[in-house]
Amino acid sequence: MSNLDPAFTIGYQLVTPMMRVLGISKEEARTRALKLLTDVGIVNPKRTFDAYPHEVSGGMAQRVLIAGAISCEPDLVIADEPTTALDVTVQADVLDLIRDLQKRLNIGVILVTHNFGVVADLCDRVVVMQNGRLVEEGPVRGILRNPQETYTRTLLGSMLEGRAPMTMLVSSTSQGAAS
Repeated sequence: MSNLDPAFTIGYQLVTPMMRVLGISKEEARTRALKLLTDVGIVNPKRTFDAYPHEVSGGMAQRVLIAGAISCEPDLVIADEPTTALDVTVQADVLDLIRDLQKRLNIGVILVTHNFGVVADLCDRVVVMQNGRLVEEGPVRGILRNPQETYTRTLLGSMLEGRAPMTMLVSSTSQGAAS
């Protein structure tokens, strides 16, 4: 929600970049924005187009941001925690939408997330980072089934699905500094 400016309508925030980047008229951008809102699964695109960000739900705001991300016909979309703070049902819808748009529009997606379930569901390759450093990378199935690095194994082991919570994920050097 913080990526939408509360001072402007959603329509304005979708139309303005298309006019500037694509060099199209306001009316053409408006028509495209309404179609994009429909494409991302918004039931009443005109109402959403005319609304201010505080007038839509978190899931709808996420769909608006996805519409905005693809509005200027990119080759690559970087989605940073696209399902954070959404309920499980809306998370699934957003992931389905990203997957559909990726296939339909033939765009690349870099997904930044801490959720290995999302990685397993949506990604072909994974890069595991610790403190801004790449520690392991490769095909998703290979990394999830046979992680080589201790940090990756610890991350995977911290997943709670069907388990009791484990200890906090900190490196031994971080623990010493925090004591």
